[in-house]
Amino acid sequence: MAASDLAFFVLLARRESFSATARELGVSASAVSRRLVRLEDRLGVRLLNRTTRRVSLTGEGKSYFGEAVRILGDIEALEHSLSKARDTPSGLLRINATLGFGRAYLSPAIAEFRGLYPDVEIQLVLTDAPLNLVEEGLDLGIRFGSPPASRMITRLLQRNRRFLCAAPAYIQAHGIPQTLAALQAHDCIVLRQDHDTYDVWRFDEVDGGVPSAKVAGSLSTNDGEIALGWVLGGHGIMLRSEWDIAGHLREGRLRKILPQYWQTANIAAVYPERHNLSAKVRAFVDYLGSRLPTAR
Repeated sequence: MAASDLAFFVLLARRESFSATARELGVSASAVSRRLVRLEDRLGVRLLNRTTRRVSLTGEGKSYFGEAVRILGDIEALEHSLSKARDTPSGLLRINATLGFGRAYLSPAIAEFRGLYPDVEIQLVLTDAPLNLVEEGLDLGIRFGSPPASRMITRLLQRNRRFLCAAPAYIQAHGIPQTLAALQAHDCIVLRQDHDTYDVWRFDEVDGGVPSAKVAGSLSTNDGEIALGWVLGGHGIMLRSEWDIAGHLREGRLRKILPQYWQTANIAAVYPERHNLSAKVRAFVDYLGSRLPTAR
């Protein structure tokens, strides 16, 4: 039963007149009568008694009227709640991000955001590789690098690059490679995340070419924090994001290797829908964008 038929019947029952209902709907009285007949035929019961002056509810009509009023009220309440959700952050917000970034940045940001918007319930799902937002029922993903090849909406949060780096202890023991090809003679710590080729590091274009290096080493993992710990311990060279190593570079615990080469890996918020974007998603993306520090 369409809501429009319910609203039509409730209006007719309240006006108790074909002509009054016709005037309000902007149609003829005969059109109102025909619509009522179609409704009764579909239900298989008589809803209204007709006289020359007015109409009145039958027993079945009274039952139908009561349920119609209740259903229309529920629809109105639902629409109101959805409209409110577009304007006021509330409800469940499910976010996906990588393990390291989620722990270091999203966890404290979410705690602060909840203090500002107590009506929002947040679930943070951390994975080594990004999840499919639609299939997993997620509202928002935080991604690095190129935007996903899909119809997802992407909003830049912070510019970011990945650099080669190593600890002073490793450099003292093994020296500094002077070319990308020389990386083949070094222990490189490979981070096995996403779905890219793990042992080929590709960099941004230089002089019209796209430099790359095939690397190998005795250590690899899908956990960025473990890999960073190995690098800090002097066990190899790693390709790592600025946001994760900026402090270590400033304090001298790490040094950039071949700094003329890097990968652009901007941090972005990704979400499935542009239209009718809920206030909870919009507010969190705005908040996170203002909170993320620059790594440079």
